[in-house]
Amino acid sequence: MTNLIRILGIDPGLRRTGWGVIEARGNKLRYLASGVITPKTIMALSDRLHVIFSELGQLITSHGPECAAIEGSFVSVNAGSAMKLGHARAAAMLAASTCGLPVAEYAPRTVKQALVGTGGADKAQIAAMVAMLLPGVKACGDEADALSVAICHAHHGPGQLRASA
Repeated sequence: MTNLIRILGIDPGLRRTGWGVIEARGNKLRYLASGVITPKTIMALSDRLHVIFSELGQLITSHGPECAAIEGSFVSVNAGSAMKLGHARAAAMLAASTCGLPVAEYAPRTVKQALVGTGGADKAQIAAMVAMLLPGVKACGDEADALSVAICHAHHGPGQLRASA
């Protein structure tokens, strides 16, 4: 009998951090909850990071995942944007780690390939596949991306703590 595991998927961002919680038992997936954390853009960077950290901590407490999976950084032409994304990733990873969760990281191409079969899938394709794998779920954008990270982790083996980036 395959064990049931609850997975938190995170798609980090300073403006919008997507999150999604699923349960996986072997190849069977079940949707539990998802949403987007949206710190106000007029807030100082440190305050926005605190919002991401504290809201994810509250979500972890209320939904009780056993592990977290986060989308890794992609190479950006704009160093400033890449650095800001890194800050949001760090706040999300610290929230999960502070709550005692192991955190796996997946490169964006790995997530897309796990869901759609190609590393170049767009957001609409990801959302469509999330809807197919989690019937009844109408997530899009960052919320669908977060669920896709959780699904990727379910398929790649929740026992691993760190995946290739």
